Amino acid sequence: MRDRKGQVLEDAGYVTVVGGANIDISGAPFKTLKQRDSNPGLVTASAGGVGRNIAENLARLGVPVKLLTVVGDDVYGQKLLADTQRSGVDIGHVRRVAGESSGIYLSVLDEHRDMAVAVSSMEILNRLDAGYLRENQELLAGGRLTVFDANLTPEALEYGTGLIAGQKKYLDLVSVAKALKVKSLLGRFHCIKPNRLEAEALTGFSAASHLGLRRNAETFHEAGVARVFITLGTEGVYFSDGTERGIVKALRAQVGSATGAGDAFVAGILYAELTGLSTAEAAVFGTGAALLALAAGDTVSKAISPESIQKIMEGNYELQQAA
Repeated sequence: MRDRKGQVLEDAGYVTVVGGANIDISGAPFKTLKQRDSNPGLVTASAGGVGRNIAENLARLGVPVKLLTVVGDDVYGQKLLADTQRSGVDIGHVRRVAGESSGIYLSVLDEHRDMAVAVSSMEILNRLDAGYLRENQELLAGGRLTVFDANLTPEALEYGTGLIAGQKKYLDLVSVAKALKVKSLLGRFHCIKPNRLEAEALTGFSAASHLGLRRNAETFHEAGVARVFITLGTEGVYFSDGTERGIVKALRAQVGSATGAGDAFVAGILYAELTGLSTAEAAVFGTGAALLALAAGDTVSKAISPESIQKIMEGNYELQQAA
């Protein structure tokens, strides 16, 4: 760590990210999205995947990061590796699978640049298995913190977290279906980041009110999770560490694409923890990272930095502490 709060040194140790990598292909209409019709618009393709996006955001924030994921031996795999390495991520341990296609995430956005529908082709992630994690046990054990995403199979996630039982671990739940598959493992994680729907599915409690959000967070705390961030879309993010809790909401947001905003948020709260910020400060910092991702045309904002996050959040949020 540097000698002042809020900064990370390269010699402070690396973070390991274990999760999905895929090509994001996104289409956005120029006007109102018309269902069952051809919509004139813009189609883009960029390196994506929850784990990979988190890793790139961390690298651009100055955190040394190593990525464990799987790609095919196709042109998409080559692009994923080249773009990820160019951002500063260590890809030296990525598994390249001959004869298989890299993951593809195809999304169609509406006129508000929010996702209308998506198709995910991620069969290759079945190769991110216990054997691969066992091969990289030394790398996992040597990191200061590990981030997992729920694209892993429950078996791989159980095995991987067991290898580093004493280390702080973060989990991005990805989707309701994938969250439910790893429900029994939540207590292994220091921090989780569900959205409202994922939280409700996991706890069985409504998260429509402040009281409901607190009930959801307390359920996660009782399971063993220390820090909980429940993202609420345009309503902000609810945060809780069992003592400090509340909601951070951005006042203004420029939306280029919603794809990747949640991944940037995870990178932001992780960076905040590494630099000694409180849970509320982490929620603010993560919100700033998400705002930069929202404004970017690509999945990851090339402009993300501690300074750009501080700048975008100046006078641009409200913090409501809760009892």
